[in-house]
Amino acid sequence: MQAVTAEADRYAANVLPIIREAKKAGATTLREIATALNARGVATARGGQWHARSVSNVLERAQ
Repeated sequence: MQAVTAEADRYAANVLPIIREAKKAGATTLREIATALNARGVATARGGQWHARSVSNVLERAQ
């Protein structure tokens, strides 16, 4: 279980700078950030599309 948690932490740390860039570009809501990540071709940790909740999960993990 520790390995899964560590991998999730690493993934969140790698995606966080992209989320910050999206915010600088004007994305203010979780949905707008998800749209920006999808437009950039950034896959979720499981290879799927971003949604507001998945962005929220990454932001919570990063804190």
